[in-house]
Amino acid sequence: MATDHGSTGDVKLLAGGNPQIPKGDGDGPVQAYLAAMPDWKGEIGRHLDDLVNEVAPEARKAVRWNSPFYGVEGNGWFLSLHCFTKYVKVTWLNGAQLDPPPPVTSKDERVRYSNIATLDEIDDDQVRDWIRQAAQAPGDPLF
Repeated sequence: MATDHGSTGDVKLLAGGNPQIPKGDGDGPVQAYLAAMPDWKGEIGRHLDDLVNEVAPEARKAVRWNSPFYGVEGNGWFLSLHCFTKYVKVTWLNGAQLDPPPPVTSKDERVRYSNIATLDEIDDDQVRDWIRQAAQAPGDPLF
């Protein structure tokens, strides 16, 4: 199925530049979200999506709560993205299980975050390793 990655239509940007994308399953809604991410945030989002596609091509995709989610059927969601004013928050829904764990803690002891402000901040090898681990570990059961 072909997807138009360049068309954002009339997508409303919420606080921090986060695209308001309707809830939906599959790559289409995720690609609509990524295309609507403003400026440098979109570069980060597309790069992370490419890394997920490379490392975990079996990952299911969806948009929930104006954020793209990545998961493995029967294992739950393991990753989501969200735009804030100065960074893209990468939520590792099973991040406490990752070795080493992503750097930012959460009120939820299972969750860890990576806050990325520039494409240069992404350590591709580390992110690939986290994706590999996260896709294999039990994720958020709200799949």
